[in-house]
Amino acid sequence: MKKKENRSRDERLLNDPVEKVIPQMAIPTIISMLITSIYNMADTFFVSQIGTSASGAVGIIFSAMAMIQACSFMIGMGAGNNVSRILGSGHHELAKRFASTAWFTGFGFGCVIAILGQVYMRPLVMLLGSTETIAPYAMDYARYIFLAAPFMMCSLIMNNLLRLQGLAVYAMVGITTGGILNMVLDPIFIFGLGMGTAGAGLATGTSQVVSFCILLYMSNSRKETIHISLRNFRPSFRIYGDILYCGIPSLARQGVASVSTVVLNTIAGQYGDAAIAAMSIVSRYTMFINSVVVGFGQGFQPVCGFSFGAKKYARVKQAFWFCVKVATGVLLVLCLVSLVLSGNIVRVFRRDDAEVIAIGTFALRAQLCTMPLWGFYTMSNMFSQSIGYGVRATIISCARQGLFLVPVLLVLPRLFGLTGLQLSQPTSDVLSFILSVVLVTNILKELDRMSETDK
Repeated sequence: MKKKENRSRDERLLNDPVEKVIPQMAIPTIISMLITSIYNMADTFFVSQIGTSASGAVGIIFSAMAMIQACSFMIGMGAGNNVSRILGSGHHELAKRFASTAWFTGFGFGCVIAILGQVYMRPLVMLLGSTETIAPYAMDYARYIFLAAPFMMCSLIMNNLLRLQGLAVYAMVGITTGGILNMVLDPIFIFGLGMGTAGAGLATGTSQVVSFCILLYMSNSRKETIHISLRNFRPSFRIYGDILYCGIPSLARQGVASVSTVVLNTIAGQYGDAAIAAMSIVSRYTMFINSVVVGFGQGFQPVCGFSFGAKKYARVKQAFWFCVKVATGVLLVLCLVSLVLSGNIVRVFRRDDAEVIAIGTFALRAQLCTMPLWGFYTMSNMFSQSIGYGVRATIISCARQGLFLVPVLLVLPRLFGLTGLQLSQPTSDVLSFILSVVLVTNILKELDRMSETDK
């Protein structure tokens, strides 16, 4: 029965029209990404009702969460992309070793983060760009985030493993349940129990534990999934090397994102808590829009990985261009609607703070103008990573929020003040798009040569 189910899934990923199978794979991941973005915005919304400094605290700790997510995605995406290609080539026992090695490694690493986070909380909060007025709120919020780190890491690892096996529906159940629970618990803990920002942290931590339990059940109770087992935890230098090679782009993307967030918060702090709060709101909202594109791209990844493993290079290219067209079209529509509503969007979060509204509205409008470029950029990143082009995938993943954004953040605000800060991300977007076009064009030519060789 198990072989029949696996064969059925493999056949769909390898033979069904990409216009059909990618949306099927993508719908659960889009839902998961949207729910995750919505509950991230819910944290920002509810905490913002406490005050501007409390709102800034969410932006500060978001960079710490990004670091935890960076490690999780490195392990989960690194193992998952290997599992995808291995399953495409028919070696199921090796896939089990990769999955279990990733899970137990992530849980152990999460425990280390939890301990260090509790011991060095205040210096860490200040290092992340907090001001003295924001620090107490940030520490209350961070306490529970760090405690939940092992569960957060394993949830993200299992999410990526399930998704890259072509089983995104199972991943969706765990992620969406935790996200909905977070939104329900936020007002209860923050206002009902009077816990303030600590309540938001506890709500997030609790939702992560619930997601962890559901995803572990989904991973180990379904016949068609690669089960997590201590018996299959047989790490080796080769397995870790393969995980790192495919996972480094995710670490780079998430890691530089957290570094750039720290730089942004530090520079924004020169213009007061209102600037930190405004840029945090803009970041959360643009992440919400981009979550649709990322979710769609995650539906593309198992098709890409399986097809590449089966040496169906023409199918890989076809799937890539289909996703670029769809993603760009969706972004154009969402950005146009958001441009019209931009002032009201920021006002929802901080209705009583005119300074936050003014700073956030201009920053949001500027960023919406370049967001359609994210379609090609995001798909290029996922494409190069899924087929094992680790070095080029890492360069692309670093570009938007590291290679270009950090230098831009260090230059533009000095030249143009607050306006320079608001224009930094759009400037980085344009430069990253150009770089991704150059790198992916070369990869596509290599696929053409590989197709000719295999004929």
